[in-house]
Amino acid sequence: MKNFILTISTFLFSSSFLFGQHQLTELWVSDKSLPIPESVLYVPGKQELYVSLIEGDGMEKDGKGGIAILNMDGSLKSADWITGLNAPKGLALHNELLYIADIDEIVVVNVTLGKVIRKIPVPNSTFLNDVTVNDFGKVFVSDTRENKIFQLEKNVVSLYLDEVPSVNGLKFEEHYLYALAGKELWKIDDKRDHIVVAKDFEQGGDGLEPVGNGDFLVTCWPGLVYYVKADGSIEKLLDVQGQMNTADLGYHPEKKILYIPTFNNNSVIAYQLK
Repeated sequence: MKNFILTISTFLFSSSFLFGQHQLTELWVSDKSLPIPESVLYVPGKQELYVSLIEGDGMEKDGKGGIAILNMDGSLKSADWITGLNAPKGLALHNELLYIADIDEIVVVNVTLGKVIRKIPVPNSTFLNDVTVNDFGKVFVSDTRENKIFQLEKNVVSLYLDEVPSVNGLKFEEHYLYALAGKELWKIDDKRDHIVVAKDFEQGGDGLEPVGNGDFLVTCWPGLVYYVKADGSIEKLLDVQGQMNTADLGYHPEKKILYIPTFNNNSVIAYQLK
């Protein structure tokens, strides 16, 4: 009887552990004609996806880059919605303005007009990577190679935080700025002090999206996707290293769908989070 109870207890513990793990199920793959997609942004009001396309070297000012639009089923709505950019990466939307990180400048697009209205140089920057906006319209942009976070307020750029190692993914959430700093996730307060929320990702973090209750999704460019819980514990959801890249993801919070740009595989893949 004692052994039976132990067996049942072990089974229940194991089952609860397994059921507690999040999982990804592939839903669709876009046509593989997107030239180096780096970032995906879900646009709730329009039910479409903005995708930044580098189409060339990630550091070269060649004017080949742009923004494409996908429908929610992955079909291509517009291959060349915005053109003439260089190596666009992170995207953020606020009050009909789309902010784009593009090497050493922040590009601003009026999405109603579908045109670039402003290009704002970021002095002393070399590799702007991700961008986010707070509730008041202040823009934050990361420079991965310079280990810096810059801010844009009223069209004026200034340094927000220095010595953030290999900083990439940014997200402003619940009065805090969250940043992927190498293999760590930082939570930065309004005094610019930080705590480490999670650490020990296998690779440096790339994309960052909140899923509620203090939890986050994190991608690492070489091919990893993690679920990060509010207590700092992490679950590896996907490991496709050597098969494809997993760059700066988008997320549909109501349907719990991830949109992963595959970079060198020239496509976007949608996954259901369970």
